[in-house]
Amino acid sequence: MKQKRLGFLLVVMLGAMLVLGACSSGGSSGGSADEDTITVWTMTPELEDFVKEYEDESGVKVEVQAIPWDNAHDKLLTAVASGKGPDVLQIGTTWVAEFAEAGTFLDLSDYIDEYPNFNPDNFYESAVETTKYDGQTIGIPWYVDTRVLYYRTDLLEEVGYPEGPETWDDVKDAATQLAARGDDQYGIEIPQVDQNFPFMLAWEQGWQYEEGEGAANFEKPGFKEGVELHHTFFEEGMAQLTEGKQLYQAFSDGSKPMFFSGPWEINSINEQIPELEGQWDVHVMPEAENNNSMIGGAHWTVFNNTDKVDQALDFINWMADPETQVAWYDTVTELPANMEAWEDPKLAEDEKISTFGEQLESTQAVPVIPEFETMAQELIDTLEQINRNDADIDEALEEYRNQVSSILSK
Repeated sequence: MKQKRLGFLLVVMLGAMLVLGACSSGGSSGGSADEDTITVWTMTPELEDFVKEYEDESGVKVEVQAIPWDNAHDKLLTAVASGKGPDVLQIGTTWVAEFAEAGTFLDLSDYIDEYPNFNPDNFYESAVETTKYDGQTIGIPWYVDTRVLYYRTDLLEEVGYPEGPETWDDVKDAATQLAARGDDQYGIEIPQVDQNFPFMLAWEQGWQYEEGEGAANFEKPGFKEGVELHHTFFEEGMAQLTEGKQLYQAFSDGSKPMFFSGPWEINSINEQIPELEGQWDVHVMPEAENNNSMIGGAHWTVFNNTDKVDQALDFINWMADPETQVAWYDTVTELPANMEAWEDPKLAEDEKISTFGEQLESTQAVPVIPEFETMAQELIDTLEQINRNDADIDEALEEYRNQVSSILSK
């Protein structure tokens, strides 16, 4: 926890260096000196070939540098420290607050009306929320991500849910019956290290995080109800606490006939366990007070020190166009952030993908604050104490609130 917080403080200090460097150097960037060339950093290597159409249309050359996700954070820190970065950069939604706090991005607020594809109404509301920080708009949504329930239709039919469970009570009922089949049989796989999942459970119990309330947010009944729901699956043997089989093997042999995941699993299941064709499907998240899932994905942002603002914004406007986003979906199956793109038959007529589109209408953003990832990891540790070490839930949550208070006070 201390290392993560020190990392955040480092970003803030590096941000100050960026501002000073911009004042003394005229704001030069590390992008190409050629006015007809922009430099783009991304974590998706397929972009290099994809942008050739834009180059042909615009006459602007796009130098794409693909950075592995594992290296991206450190590379961005270096760019912030030196003031030498790209003209355009991809940023994951959970990194927005940390790097915005450091002054990494150009505020796009004054440019929204100049570019038709920047209109916030084009995008899912929760995706737009993750582009906002401290009154600024730091990016434009590129692609989105969320979670739904994957389930074995044949096995769920046997316990009375052929179309999948609608509510969390349905999930518990189905999982209880499925876990009763015998040794090493479970009803569901519950994520134990996904930082977003516990917050999803709390949202679905009606919990909301209010930034000004700090640690008091975690005294609200809905948050405890989400923690209790998470624990119930392990306490009652519906989910496996230990690692167990590889997930695709467990899904294939039916020992774990339900799990939660994102859209990439559709192709993975089709490719890795093709024998399951016709025996599985996806369903929107189970409902309690609501069925809100997380919103993830990535945005396009402009590096604060670039001297090619117009070129950078024109490129982002092209990437945000619904036709471009459908073409990008065709390339890497990442879900469009632009809602108009979902009218294309490639998405609208694919039953599994359209379920993700339905779920995207019921999503929430995690708190856009620099401390979120540290708070979320602390919650994962708290759940481990509850699920593995039988810690009392009330006592564990009291300790969690103390940890959150400490995190937010630094």
